[in-house]
Amino acid sequence: MNYLNVENISKSYGELVLFKNLSFSIHKDQKIAFVAKNGSGKTSILNILSGKDTPDEGQVVVRKGLRLAFLDQEPDLDPKLTIEETIFASDIPVLKIIEAYENALKNPEDTEAYQLAFEAMDRNNAWEFETQYQQTLSQLKLDDLSTKVSTLSGGQKKRLALAQALLSKPDILILDEPTNHLDLEMIEWLEDYFAKTQQTLFMVTHDRYFLERVCNEIIELDQGQLYTYKGNYSYYLEKKEARIENEAIETGKAKQLFKKELDWMRRQPKARTTKSKSRIDDFFEIKSKAHKRRKDHQVQLEINMERLGSKIIEFHNVSKAFKDKKILDGFDYTFKKGERIGIIGKNGTGKSTFLNLLTGSVQADGGKIVLGETVKIGYYTQGGITVKPQQKVIDVIRAYGDYIPLAKGRQISAQQLLERFLFDRKKQYDFVEKLSGGEQKRLYLCTVLIQNPNVLILDEPTNDLDIVTLNVLEDFLMDFPGVLLVVSHDRYFMDKIVDHLFVFRGDGVVDDFPGNYSDFRAYDSSQPKQAETIETTDNTKAIKQNEAAKLSYNEQKEYKNLESKIRSLELDKKALEAKFNNPELSQDEINKLSEELQVIIDTIEEKELRWFELSEKLEN
Repeated sequence: MNYLNVENISKSYGELVLFKNLSFSIHKDQKIAFVAKNGSGKTSILNILSGKDTPDEGQVVVRKGLRLAFLDQEPDLDPKLTIEETIFASDIPVLKIIEAYENALKNPEDTEAYQLAFEAMDRNNAWEFETQYQQTLSQLKLDDLSTKVSTLSGGQKKRLALAQALLSKPDILILDEPTNHLDLEMIEWLEDYFAKTQQTLFMVTHDRYFLERVCNEIIELDQGQLYTYKGNYSYYLEKKEARIENEAIETGKAKQLFKKELDWMRRQPKARTTKSKSRIDDFFEIKSKAHKRRKDHQVQLEINMERLGSKIIEFHNVSKAFKDKKILDGFDYTFKKGERIGIIGKNGTGKSTFLNLLTGSVQADGGKIVLGETVKIGYYTQGGITVKPQQKVIDVIRAYGDYIPLAKGRQISAQQLLERFLFDRKKQYDFVEKLSGGEQKRLYLCTVLIQNPNVLILDEPTNDLDIVTLNVLEDFLMDFPGVLLVVSHDRYFMDKIVDHLFVFRGDGVVDDFPGNYSDFRAYDSSQPKQAETIETTDNTKAIKQNEAAKLSYNEQKEYKNLESKIRSLELDKKALEAKFNNPELSQDEINKLSEELQVIIDTIEEKELRWFELSEKLEN
């Protein structure tokens, strides 16, 4: 059943054309992800679909009587209302009936009002909805309904807006970055909920596991054209690569034909027959195809990392609490070169406080934090770049100098550096406040990296970045030789770049887990539920000391890194195998790919064998 048609919509802001003549449809039970680079107008399209904005040209035709709900990136909630008042203020008819019944219960002496409210509940089958309403709020961890919106965290506000959207029972639910500000537990609940329900979805998200497990169709806006992929994220990657390869082949054929036709055009006499005029018309179409060029520029990340000495950062018996809430309780850790640590835990367990302790913006209550003399910290915070009124993009970078030093004694101008981060010369003179959310985050990333840190701290770096930029950032971080600490709710990102985790359990307990996020989830789900609260900090320390005694320092480091390397090799293997699907491959190219694939397979087997050796040694 067709729900909604987008017909030739266009949107511009001054001279900036976001998109032109876009058309697509949304049908019942489709779960569609919309994918495009930052600055392409993804949020504008969602605003047009939801009715918050209108296109300059074209129209959106919605089926009569259809209900739409929109979950914005930053929900607009009334800070003066409580959670319960916010829900009841929603445009949901049955909620008004439940609200009347709740008010009647508070005034039992008014028997007539109670009877009317009770009959209305029966007539509209509101009892079942009330149960669902309470269950939904409970699942979203919104238990204290009297809490004011003004006191809620970003994640709690997102959950409240999500509750509003789900309870409205929309025919189409439109989502703009639904996983932003949610903790990992809530992301996985939402992912599971959408995967199992028949809800029709249209979303923009950078969360690739979410794309993989929830979506059954992906629409991509690429260089002004829409492409539809009837599958999940893996299917999209495979088919997109094949499409780009086919486009390159077609462009090559067009160039050959263009040369031939150009020669014919030059040799033709002035008098033209009807047949030759048709060929002339075809010539200009061939010329257009032959000169078609992909603008597939990627962010180029490069830094001149400061030398890192043997002493980096040491935590000695560090404690921190806010009133009765413990963050750290006698925490000890010595950071080593090349460490890649992911930091996970429920919202409110102290992840950001830990980073602030490390950077010195918050002081510990007890213990000592020692930084080595050569340590230079780069801190990418959730807050992002500070936008100053009338400040231009180029001015942000020139604040660090007109020329920026790179590796091996080279330097680069501020303009050239911005071009590497995909800000062309025209864009460099735009006001920062006019950039999209993703473009501002990309500019902020540039300001962090040009300071040449050797300890890089990233607090939710994936929010608002497009998938192309995320892939480039991941490749850069895989090769980053310094110390890396990452707080992220992006499970795909964490799986790819970290080799062990600090798991913030709450009440001052921090576990050091040797693996990535997927490893941790597999381990954690296999543990008895009661074990989560029984294990003490002393027991945890004893276990760590026992494990450490079985492996030397170098073996411990090797063991932690092996899993990350094996996963990276598996991704390389999968990418290489996909290239064999190209029917245009010559025998020589097939032989070369086969040799490369065999090298990767042999390396994986070698790494896995070593991993098993160390595992057995650890267990014995």
